[in-house]
Amino acid sequence: MENVIERNVEIPDMETAMNLFGHCDQNVRILEDALDVKIINRENEMKISGFESKVEEALKIIRKLLGIIGQGETITAQNVNYLISLKQENIGEADELPLDLVCLTARGKPIKSKTYGQKKYIDAIRRNTIVFCIGPAGTGKTFLAVAMAVKAFREKQVSRIILTRPAVEAGERLGFLPGDLQNKVDPYLRPLYDALYQIMGAETYQSNLEKGIIEVAPLAYMRGRTLDDSFIILDEAQNTTPEQMKMFLTRIGAGSKAIITGDITQIDLPGDKRSGLVEVQRILSEVDGLSFIYLTGRDVIRHELVQRIIRAYEQYENRSQSKAKRNDSMR
Repeated sequence: MENVIERNVEIPDMETAMNLFGHCDQNVRILEDALDVKIINRENEMKISGFESKVEEALKIIRKLLGIIGQGETITAQNVNYLISLKQENIGEADELPLDLVCLTARGKPIKSKTYGQKKYIDAIRRNTIVFCIGPAGTGKTFLAVAMAVKAFREKQVSRIILTRPAVEAGERLGFLPGDLQNKVDPYLRPLYDALYQIMGAETYQSNLEKGIIEVAPLAYMRGRTLDDSFIILDEAQNTTPEQMKMFLTRIGAGSKAIITGDITQIDLPGDKRSGLVEVQRILSEVDGLSFIYLTGRDVIRHELVQRIIRAYEQYENRSQSKAKRNDSMR
């Protein structure tokens, strides 16, 4: 039987302790419930008691959280749950923190990766000309790509930013919507506008948009063009056909970088259409100069309930597939 032990962690000041414990001690309660340990704060020390293996796990997580605080971050339930999930699933990650500064917003707020998956994504963008990022909603695929685009533009690595999406959801219904073509497609491009607006600031964003330095357009507008010296982002790429994906990838010109993001569990194409994002994984898997990054529910940085919803859907789909296979084998 395991020994019950107590370990102490020095907390440098009260502000750090308040950040670590969280609102109404919610961060510590998450740790206590998940690892079956008892945590209390006395003066400048945090005392952790419980079975030896669990206390050691808690110590490692708390030290990581203190490192995150040391980089000026506010600890959230998402941070705590993420580090616990890595331990519980025996996922060995590097000793370094997952935080990686991308850029600052117009208001001076730092944009950083928050998970190891996001950090790998940012590293891949730095190293490769083309990066495919595939993962569920809420993992920061689009926002981090836009942040990297703004960083490249500010550092004069590219002369313009081009953001595009297929307007698949509109389909034949575009003609029934009010306004000109731009008015009709704007709702499908709104997430891209919002990300740029937040990072660049209203005035800079609007000025660059009017000058043509920033272009936000439906994927159909890319046909026949060569996109040089640009940072190009194709969002919602699961809704491209194989032909559209090939068309987009062959637009990339000299001095350009392209990021393709999508969630292959949310394909809106008609039933008889194949997804270009699904197919391209088989076609380009061995090509040098590009990278495929896969984010999971563990990398979701929205409300923790989103992680639970994604896991529930994954479990449901796995059960449905297993049932279908059993039925097929019985025929």
